[in-house]
Amino acid sequence: MKPAVTYELLHVDKNSGARRGIVHTPHGDIQTPVFMPVGTQATVKSMTPEELKEIGAQIILSNTYHLYLRPGQKIVKEAGGLHKFMNWDRPILTDSGGFQVFSLGPLRTITEEGVEFKSHLDGSKHFFSPESVMKTEEDLGADIIMAFDECVEYPASYEYTKQSMERTTRWAKRCKEAHTTENQALFGIIQGGFYEDLRTQSAKDIVDLDLPGYAIGGISVGEPKEEFLKMLYFTAPLMPENKPRYLMGVGTPDYLIEAALAGIDMCDCVLPTRIARNGTAMTWNGKVVVRNATYERDWGPLDPECDCYTCRNYTRAYIRHLVKTNEILGVRLLSIHNIYFLTKLMEKVRIEIEHDNLLGFREEFYKKYGYTGCEK
Repeated sequence: MKPAVTYELLHVDKNSGARRGIVHTPHGDIQTPVFMPVGTQATVKSMTPEELKEIGAQIILSNTYHLYLRPGQKIVKEAGGLHKFMNWDRPILTDSGGFQVFSLGPLRTITEEGVEFKSHLDGSKHFFSPESVMKTEEDLGADIIMAFDECVEYPASYEYTKQSMERTTRWAKRCKEAHTTENQALFGIIQGGFYEDLRTQSAKDIVDLDLPGYAIGGISVGEPKEEFLKMLYFTAPLMPENKPRYLMGVGTPDYLIEAALAGIDMCDCVLPTRIARNGTAMTWNGKVVVRNATYERDWGPLDPECDCYTCRNYTRAYIRHLVKTNEILGVRLLSIHNIYFLTKLMEKVRIEIEHDNLLGFREEFYKKYGYTGCEK
């Protein structure tokens, strides 16, 4: 039986490990490397599906933990699954909720069976196991679903990281056994913290499960950039060449370029809409904090090099006014721009890979954007 999601490799950059490919899914093809906007609660904050399509978003990510709590998986299933519920007919990926549960800290208790946690909404008690998470993700109906894993904090001891990594492997096996829906692809998650031998073992064990795709979890969790890069470039080559490679929770321009250079196909992050709510824009010349007073009488666009809807129609001064007065339109315009910026960045990355020039592009981009190479 052919898996629901397959990967087609088109080209490998001769001067790096960067890959140009296509991920085939039941709801359409994804040109890779790709940035996936995050629609935590079945919506990319302040954006309509039509706007996302116009921007060029190919796939969005939704969050199992949040949708389990509200509106509940039964409601989404009754609606016909996430695609119909949110009126999005392109691919969707759902995470397992593992990272959100990890983020709850003292509100959760991890055992071999699963995780008991208190809702951040009302303190009510809940329990996630690999089996229950598979049922929730199947009800949500995404094209790609993630195995339930444990994400350890940074820094964490070798002993605890090893225990956690081994538990993640056992949970992945249980997820595979519990997953029954043929039109969904279950991806496994490689853990192991910042210990190379644990990453090696995790990659071997998870890849041995022969799943349709694999992710790197547990990095970009607050560590210094040099630690991130070291573990990214160490782990990516351990992943199969003939299946999609997903790096979880990465969305700054420099991290996206580094991910592509390491051979990653898919990345996601809440960053573009989160910083939009803080009045910040990503541009081809670095960050613009448009709420700052310096833009009060700036009649130019957010980014002179951008042709998104926002930059074609509105000035920095107007957007600053909207942000300062807490008008919803300000967040919407910044979100449109930021997601467009990252979508265009990844388009450029794909073109540079085809021309075997991603390393050269990184050097030019870092110089222009003001990155030193080791800052987040």
